[in-house]
Amino acid sequence: MYQKMKENKNEHVLNQNQNQNQDHDQDQEQDQNHIPTNDMKRKRKRRCLMALGIPLILIFLLFIIILILALTVFKTKSPNTKLVSASLDGVAPSVSLPAAQIELNITIDIKILVKNPNHVSFKHGQGKSYLLYQGNQVGEADIYPGKIPATGSTTVPYRLTLEADELASNLSFITDVIGGQLVMQANTRIPGRINFLGIYKKHVVVVSECQLRIAVLAMNITDKACKDKTN
Repeated sequence: MYQKMKENKNEHVLNQNQNQNQDHDQDQEQDQNHIPTNDMKRKRKRRCLMALGIPLILIFLLFIIILILALTVFKTKSPNTKLVSASLDGVAPSVSLPAAQIELNITIDIKILVKNPNHVSFKHGQGKSYLLYQGNQVGEADIYPGKIPATGSTTVPYRLTLEADELASNLSFITDVIGGQLVMQANTRIPGRINFLGIYKKHVVVVSECQLRIAVLAMNITDKACKDKTN
């Protein structure tokens, strides 16, 4: 009987050892299964960060490149103008006495060259030109919208007709006509916009101011001088 009890005890100990071994094996198996799961999570997180980070870095680099180009190669410069020609059409004036009234028909044809020094196009809207005598407007003309290509130029023509009725009773004007010489100004304004890739836009107004000296009896322009500026 003692021998049987000993055998039962040994069998119980053996079963305990087997159960412990099985539990240990299960724990190892769970640990082995758990480790790959954490690695996969870390890998997924790394992929997500790369997927988000790479486009952001590329966008930032693209922005830096565009900014450098905008401040160097594509830095906006103001368009400038140059007088190409100015000619006169009209009829010699006649003065009525003793009322001292004057009849005068003058049309001035002007062509200016507008040059765009930028590496992007310059698109301008409708402009205006004004004919002035002693600072008073005596004529005007419209300038049609257009587009000047990058580093290109275009000739803008317009004609100004003197509205003599506005000056019919102006003593200074009558005196100048009788003296045979008129000094007039032709001021032109052309508004436009320089557009760089739709990101950077600059609005400018090209201004040309010309002074014309007119020989009334000969009906020609004896002297002309122009200057340009940009607002």
